[in-house]
Amino acid sequence: MTKIAVLGPIPRDTIITHHKETIKKYGCVSHPVIALSKLFGKEGTVYPVSHVHEVDYQNIIDLFAPYPNIDTSHISSKHDRGTVIELKFIDQNNRLERQTACMKPIVPKDIKPLEEMDAYVFIPITDFEISMRTLRYIKKNRKGLIVFDAHGPTTSMGMTGDRYRKFWVDMDDWLRYIDILKMNLEESQACWLKREYSADEMTSYNEERTEHLDEMAAHVLKKGVKYFYVTLDAKGCVFYTKKGEKIEKQFVKSIYMEHVVDTTGCGDSFAGGLAYGFAVYGDPVKAAEYANALGALRTQGKTFEVFKSKSETDALIAEYYGQ
Repeated sequence: MTKIAVLGPIPRDTIITHHKETIKKYGCVSHPVIALSKLFGKEGTVYPVSHVHEVDYQNIIDLFAPYPNIDTSHISSKHDRGTVIELKFIDQNNRLERQTACMKPIVPKDIKPLEEMDAYVFIPITDFEISMRTLRYIKKNRKGLIVFDAHGPTTSMGMTGDRYRKFWVDMDDWLRYIDILKMNLEESQACWLKREYSADEMTSYNEERTEHLDEMAAHVLKKGVKYFYVTLDAKGCVFYTKKGEKIEKQFVKSIYMEHVVDTTGCGDSFAGGLAYGFAVYGDPVKAAEYANALGALRTQGKTFEVFKSKSETDALIAEYYGQ
């Protein structure tokens, strides 16, 4: 039986899509947890680990209740501190974000009651939600792979609730505790920063800028990360790993979906797919394919019904990757 823990917030989301539709649901951790539950069937268990508001606790438990292989015993409302987010999409991939509540960070004592996992998936969405001490504790005391999404440490919020991209200045201090690092192209630009900028250079994001990735990958892998994945929006993803002294780079195309309803949770779902591919197959290419599949499926509707069983997901992967 495969066991995967997914750690991070379960925000009460209000989403205004690029189609001007309003969706209210619980997000972030919920996406990969339900996706993994459907992939596992009777072959595994998913363990969400999160702090939530008391007012949301029962609703979240009820959300996961139809899935018998989701263990909800590590979701806590003890501190009555969860996350509340509003997302307003400007277009399919870009959005304005506002956060009006801050989750209590996940610290080592939240991990200690958790049994050994095959993989621990960290998907923070804001920079304070996961303590570095938590990763350090797992590295020292557990054997499971640590999959870490850079969305959290590259995102912060002001006192007005506005969320904004920030540099991950202390990234090197975290890398020694991460096995599989995942981020999108914009986040990579917030991680690979110059020693000094001119004022004119301080732009938030350049979607054409990828020339830094090879050099960044060499640095990340040198610091101890085993696999480094960067998503490239609709194009797919690229991943890097080290074989001896040689760095290997591979591109895995996306799974094309003609009609996109909502992209919220695609990155979270992608991270869950990576964990599944490594935990079940130990294969970085299979991991990328499952990650792309879960990310693509997430775009297809407003509910968690978008996620499919293993046989259906495998059929989708076979259709696009010829297996």
